[in-house]
Amino acid sequence: MCSRGADMEPQTYRFAWQGIGIEATYTPLRWGVIDHLEIRSVEPRGAPLSISSTGYRSHFHQPGTIEAHGGDVVAQIVSWLDDEAGKPDWLE
Repeated sequence: MCSRGADMEPQTYRFAWQGIGIEATYTPLRWGVIDHLEIRSVEPRGAPLSISSTGYRSHFHQPGTIEAHGGDVVAQIVSWLDDEAGKPDWLE
């Protein structure tokens, strides 16, 4: 079990990827049980991303996953976006 408290506050990040402004909110132990990422394109609003054709993605993952991979939320999201951008669906 993860030792983080259930009252961890959401952390919001803004960054750009391929000319698209992105806002990401990482909530460790949402509802006290699971980590949650919300990723949305904000400039332009709703611009498609390699992980979502609507520009919004909600992703749940095991507690501590972000921290186990270095703790840099933005770097991990950019890596995910880059990985997905190499797939045929995005390249079209």
